[in-house]
Amino acid sequence: MRLGSGRSGRWKITVVGSGHVGATAAQLCAYKNLGDVVLIDIIEGVPQGKALDLSESAPIEGFDMRLTGTNDYADTKGSDIVVITAGLARKPGMSREDLRDVNANIVKEVAEKVSAHSPDCFMIVVSNPVDTMTWVAMKYAKLAKNRIAGMAGVLDASRFRHFIAAELGVSHDDVHSMVLGLHGEDMVPLPSHASVSGIPITELIPPDKIRGMVERTRDGGAEIVRHLKTGSAYYAPGSSIAEMVQSVVRDEKRVLPCPVYLEGEYGINGIFMGVPCVLGSSGVEKVIELKLSPEETALMKKSAEGVKKSVSQLKV
Repeated sequence: MRLGSGRSGRWKITVVGSGHVGATAAQLCAYKNLGDVVLIDIIEGVPQGKALDLSESAPIEGFDMRLTGTNDYADTKGSDIVVITAGLARKPGMSREDLRDVNANIVKEVAEKVSAHSPDCFMIVVSNPVDTMTWVAMKYAKLAKNRIAGMAGVLDASRFRHFIAAELGVSHDDVHSMVLGLHGEDMVPLPSHASVSGIPITELIPPDKIRGMVERTRDGGAEIVRHLKTGSAYYAPGSSIAEMVQSVVRDEKRVLPCPVYLEGEYGINGIFMGVPCVLGSSGVEKVIELKLSPEETALMKKSAEGVKKSVSQLKV
C-alpha cells in the first residue's frame, strides 16, 4: 500500500525530538518541500519556537510546507512518515552501545505513542545504537518490516564518499560507496563497491590510504564527538534523514544502505542491520544482496553477532 495521503495530497512528516538532529532534519524536509512537518518534543516551547523560526524562513527559502511545533502526540495523527531522533547523544569516550538501555526506554515510549496516532506510517529510527533501537521501535509500534528502517548506512556511506572525494580532489557527485553492517565500530565499508564515475577506487588510491579511509569512516561519529566535546554530529545525519524521506515521498526508489529487518538475506535472521535496499512509496520495497568476498562475509557475520548481542542484553 502506498503511503502519503495527507492534507491536500501533501505528506505529513513527524520528527520526534527537536534537538540538533531533529531540527536539522525538519529544516531540510521543509526546504526540499517534502511535506508538512510536525516537530515534537517533551520540552515545552522548544519545538514550538523552532517550528516558528523555520516557518519565518519560508519567504526567503521559497517553501510552502506547514511547520508545527508541539508537545502533544495527538498533533502527529495521520503522519505518513515518523522520524525518531529522541534519546541521549554521545559524549567523548562513549560508544553507541553505552546509550542502549536509556534510549531503548525512550524509543519504546515514542514508538507506542506515535503508532497509536499513525498506525500506517513509515518509520525512520535515528536514535543510537540504531540497529538495536530500530528493533525496539518495530516491536512496540507493531509495524510490518517494510514500514520501518534505521538511518545509518546513508550517513556512513556519505562519510566514506567525502573522504574518497577529498583524497582524489574530485566532485562528490562522481563518488559512489556502500557501507553495510551495524552502525558502530564493526560497520563494514566496502572498498570493492566504491568507485569514481565507475572506476574502482582500488585503481585510483593506494591500499594503505584506502585502509585509512575505511578506519576513518568507522570512527566518523566519534571523531566529531571528540571535536564537539558536548554533542554529536547533526548536519550530515540530518541530510541523511532527508535523503531517505525524499526517496519515499517522491517514490524515487533509491538504492540506499539502511538497517532493515532481515529474514535470511546475507544469512542473517531476526535483526536489523545495514544492507542495500530500495526505498519507495511503499517503504522498504526490496533488499539487494551483494556478492561479498569471504573477508567481507566474515565481517558481516561479526557485525551481525554484535547486533544480536545488543538486542539480547536489552532491559526494556
